[in-house]
Amino acid sequence: MTSDIRPDLFPAIEPYASGLLALDDLHTMYWEQSGNADGVPVLFLHGGPGAGSSPAHRQFYDPTYYRIVIFDQRGAGRSTPLGETRDNTTPHLIRDIETLRQHLGIEEWLVFGGSWGSTLALAYGEAHPERCLGFILRGIFLCRESEIDWFLYGLKNLFPEEWHTFVASLLPSERSDILAAYHHRLMDQDPAVHMPAARAWSVYEGSCSTLLPSAETVGYFSGDTVALGLARMEAHYFSHDIFLPKNSLLDNVDKIRLIPAIIVQGRYDAVCPIISADDLHHAWPQASYVVVNDAGHSVWEPGIRAELVRATERFKTGRL
Repeated sequence: MTSDIRPDLFPAIEPYASGLLALDDLHTMYWEQSGNADGVPVLFLHGGPGAGSSPAHRQFYDPTYYRIVIFDQRGAGRSTPLGETRDNTTPHLIRDIETLRQHLGIEEWLVFGGSWGSTLALAYGEAHPERCLGFILRGIFLCRESEIDWFLYGLKNLFPEEWHTFVASLLPSERSDILAAYHHRLMDQDPAVHMPAARAWSVYEGSCSTLLPSAETVGYFSGDTVALGLARMEAHYFSHDIFLPKNSLLDNVDKIRLIPAIIVQGRYDAVCPIISADDLHHAWPQASYVVVNDAGHSVWEPGIRAELVRATERFKTGRL
């Protein structure tokens, strides 16, 4: 990489178009476009599942070059109904992306996703490689049983205080199956039951997402919309092995092997440990692999943020 490539976020911008797209009789998708309406399309896939998007996510891309497409996945953010798990699976999300692409009249786009967004980007790319100009992936999550177990139990080794807070509301007998205990509470229709559980789950994840403590990150994760979408969708998807065959993301890498890609991974990512990025890198050595040695999981870690902007600039210049 050369020093003339921009190292940090672009200025804040507003969408030039946005809307609500009916996906079926139940779900409606929020979408927006910003930047250059005639530019190279880039699709942003948010994390979680269920975390939703934010205005700052527009700032990873040169708005004079890119046509920036952002949407909230089923059950998340400004899509409705918030936290709805019915008809909400990975195949549904893949179809939703295609519905949005066709609605916007886009033939191909650069696919950008972090954490669960990297999962969905891989799943979408393997289903529709002909629609992908390239991939920028961050904080790799392959949603294997070992990764889910790490999130629920292994993080105690690095964040014991946060873990004890996370399980404090559970009975001792429930702690051998944290996922089932939380799933039961999160799916309860009573807000007095599901909202405390949602906030506890979401704050736990936010507290473990940065290399150094970040009150701003924890505050974002504690908001009601983020907490309910994130916690309920994660528990739903984790309980169903993300509705894909075991190890399918790695097993189908051949379908996207020759599409340009950049993988960005924090060395000390506790939420999505680097072993998953390493496994993907070894399965897909054609992809460029960037390890940020002073970063955790969050997209807002300074080193992660800078490398993602560099990645979007590298796609502009072709210097991959």
